[in-house]
Amino acid sequence: MNEQDPPLPIGLPLSGRLLAIDLGEKRIGLALSDPTQFLAKAHQVFKRRSRREDFARIQSVIAAESAVGVVVGVPINRGSGVSSTENWVRNYAADLATRLTVPLTLVDESFTTADARASLRAQGRRGRRTRDEIDAVAAAFILQRYLDTRRDAEDVGDETTAS
Repeated sequence: MNEQDPPLPIGLPLSGRLLAIDLGEKRIGLALSDPTQFLAKAHQVFKRRSRREDFARIQSVIAAESAVGVVVGVPINRGSGVSSTENWVRNYAADLATRLTVPLTLVDESFTTADARASLRAQGRRGRRTRDEIDAVAAAFILQRYLDTRRDAEDVGDETTAS
């Protein structure tokens, strides 16, 4: 793991709903896990305003859904250095984390928007409404990646302790 990779997917409670955030220039997509943290589902998309308004909206969803942790997707630059978008997302997430009462972790969001588009197309969904849903579906892919990665890490841990 190099120094620009997000932290390993640890540190969030093992049960209870998790909220995932897909940050875009114009919109923020949100997804929620089920309380057992097995499945992620797209929740909503809202237009970005200011950090203050965005954070209030995110905190409102956390409270309404009784979320116990937050996962933020970070666009990891696989080339040389850290991109300006990656820096912006990391800064935004760090600022958000100081205002939350629940823990926050970062997850690589590579290809989640492309996966979201492909998933919606496979369902026969196209057009403007679909474009507005992509960010929430991408957030669901981010969250599902987190859930699966953590579950896989736990399975490996179980196997090593069982031997």
